[in-house]
Amino acid sequence: MTRFVQQPDYEGAEFIDLSMAGATFREVDLSGARMRGVVLFNADIDGAINGLRVNGVEVMPLIEAELDRLHPERLRLRPTTPETMRDAVDVIEELWRATVQRASALPDEAVYRSVNNEWSLAQTLRHTIFVVDAWYGHATALRPSPFHPIGVPASFTTDGAEFGIDESAAPTLDEILAVRAERIADLRTYLAQVTQEELDRVRGPNTAIGCPPPAERTAVKCLQVIFSDQWAHVQFANRDLAILEQEYA
Repeated sequence: MTRFVQQPDYEGAEFIDLSMAGATFREVDLSGARMRGVVLFNADIDGAINGLRVNGVEVMPLIEAELDRLHPERLRLRPTTPETMRDAVDVIEELWRATVQRASALPDEAVYRSVNNEWSLAQTLRHTIFVVDAWYGHATALRPSPFHPIGVPASFTTDGAEFGIDESAAPTLDEILAVRAERIADLRTYLAQVTQEELDRVRGPNTAIGCPPPAERTAVKCLQVIFSDQWAHVQFANRDLAILEQEYA
């Protein structure tokens, strides 16, 4: 299979009378893309999507409504108050607890296995550590060095080594879960005493090297990113566990 990796030459390009059947697009920026007369049968898309129109209809409001119907817990993951923030933490922890328990029924090696070139469960859990460090430790608490070395940033993020992440790290599942538990406990401590005024206060930017980029944000917006990301990645993890369960059956 031909691979095109990190080639910005395609920005603004036109693709005409080509077949991309079976192609894979991973961490590709398609913002502003225009597709006319395309054939799109049995495609599978996931990602950050907003303003997408298909045959003249904006589809994301429809998709979001259907996801809420299929996964009613999502309604609890858009918190705006201290109480609903605490509830949202409970939701994501319940989801991850069930997912890790599901994985425990498989051979130990399964949690380190990639499915279809996606992150393994271990890598996904490490990414959730990074997300809490980024959007709570860095963007909300404005800490100068919030990143744990075993966190896994998204591929489009600045080189994690710049802010203390060891990309060669290979922690065990128990080590990953212990660090993640520390991060969630830290977040719970903050939410146990935070006021509505503090959640709504615009803070920042954090000028220390890290992620997300420096900007003024409220804690509400930052923490909502954590809950949204945690929910999405637990879905990815369960999707891949279903495949592994079939392989090990």
